[in-house]
Amino acid sequence: MGSEGKVKVGGIMASTGLATVRILSLPDRPGVVGTVLHALGKRSINIEFIVHNLDLEGNGNITFCINQKDLEVALEVLEGVKPLIEAKGISNHPNVAVISVFGPHFRERPMISGLMFNTLGTTGINVLAISTSISSCSCVIQADRIEDAVRVLHETFEAPHQVTKFAP
Repeated sequence: MGSEGKVKVGGIMASTGLATVRILSLPDRPGVVGTVLHALGKRSINIEFIVHNLDLEGNGNITFCINQKDLEVALEVLEGVKPLIEAKGISNHPNVAVISVFGPHFRERPMISGLMFNTLGTTGINVLAISTSISSCSCVIQADRIEDAVRVLHETFEAPHQVTKFAP
């Protein structure tokens, strides 16, 4: 615990100017995700956030964030690889943000993700996707809620560093 009873973290990061893309109902086989990411990379599209999971029927679903300016090209690329990867659907949301709480040593501190998502939820901020690592917990939210998210997370955590990358 830190000052005023807050849990101490390394910092809070926010990034705006993003779009999410979802590729839905992919077959669960080697190389599918690589095909997608390679095709996007060849067009110089950077992935800032990514999560992959399997649904109840064993199909893969990929959600990732890219710069909003790259959305049209990304959708064009994905329509081109859609038959190769046998995806049943592609959807997007053109105006999202990513907010992250970062470490160190999250594996030894199980309360951080619960506090983060409880705080966002009680503030009425809906989480669209979650991705974690050993030292961070990140989520995608509607872009118009990013200032609220940063504020309430700073009220919840003692965070000496705040890094905010807003859209150009």
